[in-house]
Formats: sequence, structure tokens, C-alpha cells
Amino acid sequence: MITNFILNGEDVVVRTSAGIRLIDILRKNFCLFSSKSGCLTGQCGACSVLFNGRISLACLIPAFKIRDSEIVTIEGFSQTIEYQEILSGFIEAHLGNCSYCESGKILCADALLDQNPSPSNEEILIGFSGIKCRCTNAERLIKAINIIANLRKERLHGRSS
Repeated sequence: MITNFILNGEDVVVRTSAGIRLIDILRKNFCLFSSKSGCLTGQCGACSVLFNGRISLACLIPAFKIRDSEIVTIEGFSQTIEYQEILSGFIEAHLGNCSYCESGKILCADALLDQNPSPSNEEILIGFSGIKCRCTNAERLIKAINIIANLRKERLHGRSS
């Protein structure tokens, strides 16, 4: 099948089988390796992407579902001011990320703060429950998200809340 979609802001076309996973398309057809082929069952979050504006697991999305959609990987997201804010917050909170989960955590942070600009500690932990990695420190994750939320509020509203 031939399908078209938007990938990191660019119109693209790919020829593939309907059941091939998005993670494989990203890696094999476009050499985008930030999304990892972790568990391939939707349990670890290593393959996270933004799919039509929502955090989604690329290992669970078959090719037939990507037609006319918009997909953003960390390679595309890294060109945004939000990416820089998230990195700053992670660094300030000393939230160490391994290369396995980093893109998932960054995209998850953005998706969470887009939906809820002032999440509670519980909402942060629930929002990140799909990212499973040994490097995750819950206390530092909460601190990082609060820092990022304040950076975003300051940028958008000119002051910290």
C-alpha cells in the first residue's frame, strides 16, 4: 500500500504493507532512530511519538492508520522552544535520562503540559506511567515537570506562577 502523512512537518509518502508498525517505518524508511524498538508490546514507552498531537506508542500503530496523519518524533520536536524548555527543566532537576527512554520522556512531558499546564504530583506520575525505565527517579521527574511548567508559563504569560 502507498500512504501519505506528515512526518516532522514534511509531507511524505511511503510504500509498505498495511500491518507494518510505525516504529519500523520510522527506523527503516526514514532513518529516525530516536524512537526505540523496546518491548514491541506497548509496555515500555521507548517508541513514543506524537501522533496527531497525542503521545502514542509507535510499536502499536499499524501502517494503515497513519494515512493523512501527523507524526512528530523527537528529531522533529527538537526544533521547538518547548524542547529547549524541557531539556532545561530536566537538567535543572538533575533528571538523568538514558538514551533508551529520553525521547519518550521529553515527548511525554510536552503532551502532559499541553493537556494540563499545572499538573499535581499524582497527575505527573500518572502521565508518565507509560514510560518504564530504570533511570526514572519519581522525585526528580516531579521536580523537572514543575520547573518546565514554570518556564512555559513564564514564556507564555511573561511571569512565573
